Amino acid sequence: MVQRVPFIVAELGADADPFMLHLYAALAEKERRMISERTKAALASRKTTGMKLGNPTNTAEAAARGRKNSIREADRFAQTVLPIIDSIRRSGVTSLRGLAIALNNRGVHTARDGQWQVSNVRNVLARQSPTLL
Repeated sequence: MVQRVPFIVAELGADADPFMLHLYAALAEKERRMISERTKAALASRKTTGMKLGNPTNTAEAAARGRKNSIREADRFAQTVLPIIDSIRRSGVTSLRGLAIALNNRGVHTARDGQWQVSNVRNVLARQSPTLL
């Protein structure tokens, strides 16, 4: 809005004028601030009564589970992409940069739905076998 770029808010339709948009934006900002203040007040109130906030008893276990899950998902993703990388390699592309470019050209996205970089390709290949790099 500050840059005066025209845009349409789907819920308001094309007829929403800048004044209306400013009002909605101001109300949304006010609501966000009020929610934050209420949350902070509630947590402070609980804390003053002696209640322990959070669950510090299982942080190491939760972190270990999270790492294990991340590794499992990365391995699963690598198994789906490795056949595509093998196909690209058979066509003569062998450098990590070339593989990244080929994957992007084919419309294959990374695990986080992004564009391939050299480091992404290296990480996927390392999951297959560290000696293939």
